[in-house]
Amino acid sequence: MKIIDSIIHMQALAIAPEREGRRIAFVPTMGYLHEGHASLLREGRKRGDVLVLSIFVNPIQFGKNEDLDRYPRNMERDCQIADACGVDIVFIPNAAEMYPAGFQAGVTVRDISQPLCGASRPGHFDGVATVVAKLFNIVRPDVALFGCKDYQQLAVIRRMTADLNMPVEIVGMPIVREVDGLAMSSRNAYLAPSERQSALCLFRAVKLARELYAAGERSIAVLTREARAVIEQEPVAEIDYVEFRDGEMLHEQEIADDSTLLALAVKIGQTRLIDNTVLGEEL
Repeated sequence: MKIIDSIIHMQALAIAPEREGRRIAFVPTMGYLHEGHASLLREGRKRGDVLVLSIFVNPIQFGKNEDLDRYPRNMERDCQIADACGVDIVFIPNAAEMYPAGFQAGVTVRDISQPLCGASRPGHFDGVATVVAKLFNIVRPDVALFGCKDYQQLAVIRRMTADLNMPVEIVGMPIVREVDGLAMSSRNAYLAPSERQSALCLFRAVKLARELYAAGERSIAVLTREARAVIEQEPVAEIDYVEFRDGEMLHEQEIADDSTLLALAVKIGQTRLIDNTVLGEEL
């Protein structure tokens, strides 16, 4: 396994497989890997001749007073996980090279970036789209894999890739959950033991909404009310949003169907967590 920290070196390595007809699979991450990331890497290993992992805590997708400085990091452990999953190249750029002095360019994916996390974190998805576009230009992947836990992020990247005619297949992989249902996230490391138990309210809300839908409930107003009520029972939980949206373009809906997305963002203490489900898909 090679560890590369130079953009020029990474581009040179990416061009070589391309010229030889080998397929590059790519998993971009911010590190602090867990089983969710590992599931992407294992699938990437199946889909590519060369598997590339990037680890980069992207400063331009963090807003003021967010957790850029304290975002969890463990490069040694990340590389161990990468090696066990069959990664060929770990690309670890630094912010000064990714965003040199005078950097001004950016990518905006307009409407789909506005609701949900986009409303709570202005500019966040501009930062996501910009860094992913840059990484695609550097790594030159044939296929890139992303987790569905960050559903809106995946939707933004799919829209960007299609709109800008990027020759990259985008694969969304299922949410990986802990045994008790909590969606795996690097930010779970912030939770104190008592907060970890409180965080299960997100999954309970997801389960209840799915059960009500399966029983025939189609009113978005009813589903929203019931899902919110589950979370509001937790004293330390502060709801950012609980919304049901069209699963493709994230438009508002009044009546749920199989493609309807339930998306949640909730602060447990000081930790903001997200979860989601598509009502007609398996959990």
